[in-house]
Amino acid sequence: MTTPEKRAREEARDKKARLKEQRRLERRNAPTREPEIVSAAEIIGNVRSVEEVMRSLQGDAPIERSSAPIPAKLFVGSLSDATTSAALRRHFEPHGMVAEAVVITDRQTGASRNFGFVTMVDRKTAPAAISALHDSELDGHRIVVNVATERR
Repeated sequence: MTTPEKRAREEARDKKARLKEQRRLERRNAPTREPEIVSAAEIIGNVRSVEEVMRSLQGDAPIERSSAPIPAKLFVGSLSDATTSAALRRHFEPHGMVAEAVVITDRQTGASRNFGFVTMVDRKTAPAAISALHDSELDGHRIVVNVATERR
């Protein structure tokens, strides 16, 4: 291989690298285009909610949804040692239907671990129950009520 051929290949390689860098800089310095913001109504038109359609079909009759309500599990902390599952259920029932109320106990001693879980039948009632019962008093203790999270 001769030196002029080698130089020609090196020059071609260098030219290709310069062009690539130039294109990269042009793209970087090009003005950005603002994304077009489009609402769902613009794409598919004015779509009525399920509740509106049900109201128009049923008139003034109460709206009955065919799907089952989705339950919500709430964490209840800072419970008294004397608090039972029944007392916990009674405390939550005025704020919505309760599917389950459980005070967690120690496996070995059977003593309360001072927290529990309440499962509300419908998740739509959970925010009202949390705001009404968080920091309320149950068996002489101020309880903490939050949405339960998965164990890690």
